[in-house]
Amino acid sequence: MKKILLTIVLVVLICTEALAESSVWKIQKDGGVLYLGGTIHLLRQSDFPLPPEFEEAFKKSDILVLETDLGKFKDPATQRKLVSKALYADGSTLDKHMSARTYTLLDKYCASIGISLSKFQHFKPSIIAVTMANAELAKLGVGQEGVDTFFYQLAVRDKKGIEGLETVDEQIAYIVEMGEGNEDAFITHSINDLESIKQDYENMVNAWKHGDAEKLDELIVDDLKTKLPKLYKELLADRTHSWLPKIEAYRRTSEREFILVGAGHLVGSDGLLEVLERQGYTVEKL
Repeated sequence: MKKILLTIVLVVLICTEALAESSVWKIQKDGGVLYLGGTIHLLRQSDFPLPPEFEEAFKKSDILVLETDLGKFKDPATQRKLVSKALYADGSTLDKHMSARTYTLLDKYCASIGISLSKFQHFKPSIIAVTMANAELAKLGVGQEGVDTFFYQLAVRDKKGIEGLETVDEQIAYIVEMGEGNEDAFITHSINDLESIKQDYENMVNAWKHGDAEKLDELIVDDLKTKLPKLYKELLADRTHSWLPKIEAYRRTSEREFILVGAGHLVGSDGLLEVLERQGYTVEKL
């Protein structure tokens, strides 16, 4: 079952079982303590309230650390920059960057879900892929608020420090460059993903709410790593490893941080849980 696009968008719940676990870990080394949470970036209203372990880690922390500062990212000036970077700088059109067969496939799919591809002619493929996924997720009641936004708003309310592992410019680059140089495979896999997006979403959220690292690795990482290894390296592995010095620096501060990143960054051989353990951290579920 393909789920590459869902991984991208969510990389994007109610804990009702008495013995359920969640995707929050306490990591320690040499007396330093941090909390690390895996997130789903887009959730349904029915997925709230979040598992209590998330709130516990938030209350015990002084600083909230996200992939990037959401306040800065949602600033209108940043959004304008995102749009400008998503356009082909040379003025070329989408059809010039993929085969006629792939473009026809994309055009037919967009028409079937009520999206006019003509409006996206000058945009890079990542933008149309995310637009398609958001349209399908909206049918499932999935909104634009997820774990990250929820805790960002709480941190603003409580006047806690808010920091990002990446700058907004780095986030923009990751978004707009997805699929570049591999447009045919990227678009084809994206469309295939959407055929099973309802079940894939349910499976992914269920694994996330129980903190099932093995299942998350299977659902989020394996397919992307196998089918689009270049994108896996750029979107997950490279970014995860670039955060390690920052996490180590946080470990040395007197404050306690709650770090929230997409669940795909936690699991697998390149994920933070395994990498931090190899670096001598004690990793345990909260």
